[in-house]
Amino acid sequence: MALLLREKDVEQLLDMPTALACVERAFTELGNGRATNQPRTRIHQKHGGLHMMSAALPAFGVIGFKAYTWFTSGSKFLVNLYHSETGELLAIIEADRLGQIRTGAASGIATRWMAREDARTVGIFGTGYQAQSQLQAVCAVRKIERVRAFSRRPDRRDVFCKTMEEELKIEVQAVPEARAVVEGSDIVITATTAVEPLFDGDWIEPGTHLNVIGGNLLGRAEVDITTVVRSGRIVVDSIEQAKAEAGEFLKVVQRGLMYWEKTVELGSVVTGRTKGRESTDEITFFKSLGIAAEDLAVGATVYERALAQRLGERILT
Repeated sequence: MALLLREKDVEQLLDMPTALACVERAFTELGNGRATNQPRTRIHQKHGGLHMMSAALPAFGVIGFKAYTWFTSGSKFLVNLYHSETGELLAIIEADRLGQIRTGAASGIATRWMAREDARTVGIFGTGYQAQSQLQAVCAVRKIERVRAFSRRPDRRDVFCKTMEEELKIEVQAVPEARAVVEGSDIVITATTAVEPLFDGDWIEPGTHLNVIGGNLLGRAEVDITTVVRSGRIVVDSIEQAKAEAGEFLKVVQRGLMYWEKTVELGSVVTGRTKGRESTDEITFFKSLGIAAEDLAVGATVYERALAQRLGERILT
């Protein structure tokens, strides 16, 4: 029998240090050619759609997929895990919280390998639930001392800053404008639903690292052409998926200002095949789209912990 794991089980079994370790291992496997990742496919309907993405991680003993619906009434996320050698269904995992944490963890791993060691200040656009895990992950891999946050809604911004300041035990300040987020920040994070660029790329200071995570559609772009062109190192979780979903790169490629051949995957950086940065003054750029290998790596660990702690519901298969 397989396990059905609910959101409450995931909440109990998964934390950011665990997710960071799982995601880094997943990218190591991808970088060494020992894992397979299939980019997202989408089926669109009038009021929403179905999205599916799959992967195989033999080192974790799993193969499987994440499927989620996205409708005006809400979203539902599920990860299905199968044994990588027998095909036996191991678990069905509700994956809203899982996805939030693993998305933060991917940015955390990119930051570990790409940001300057002396990075101390973070500027973040967006104060929703994804922004929380972004800060948690970045603060886990760098000794961050202060955060400046901006979003469209001052009330949510203030609550976010108070909550994260109490949790992270560092200064988290709400700022009134975009420029105050970017200037003076060692790491800039964009975690929004913005369709148009959030700031002027000329504001970015030398040596900044960017984690751009908000959009996975070609019609969205959280940063402008200048930001992309000024970045000396551009890293993505999946080049194949980025070509289909990374709106920040669309116009840059069309104008011949960026070439996919110079873009590298995070797996290549994690395995040491490519440097995360060449110098302290280089601007580095990580575009996170979210890939199934991340979900399966984290899901496999959640499943193993559930077995050990006798959590979840047994279901017939």
